Amino acid sequence: MDLINDDHMKMYFYESRLLTFAGWPFEEDCVCTPENMAKAGFVHTPSDNSPDIAQCFFCLKELEGWEPEDDPEKEHKLHSPNCNFITLKKSVESLTVEEILRLQKERQKFVIKKTCNQAIAAFEESVKLKRGQIIQTAMDEE
Repeated sequence: MDLINDDHMKMYFYESRLLTFAGWPFEEDCVCTPENMAKAGFVHTPSDNSPDIAQCFFCLKELEGWEPEDDPEKEHKLHSPNCNFITLKKSVESLTVEEILRLQKERQKFVIKKTCNQAIAAFEESVKLKRGQIIQTAMDEE
């Protein structure tokens, strides 16, 4: 595996994150400019209904409903205080290979947790639908 060319590895770098903010609704006279969003670890992940969704590339926390005065770094720390990226004490460029690999291990924990939570939510929704079908079948037989 070529770690440097993996898309998620590119997101460790500010310039790569900044490129995702095309069409970001807050450009000037705001605290949550694309530059500040990218510095705080966010990438722009808009949807048709929500043009201001941003997700931390590292902890995968998604935030939307941004206001011009929202400080991206403060919001990131508030909503995801355990994100290892936002708590880094030095620049990505000065990290050692060992530190990058340690960070990647921590990032994988966030990925696994999110994937498991999505699977659990899908399973619970499926169970809810099946339960409704069973109840409906039982009522129809009465």
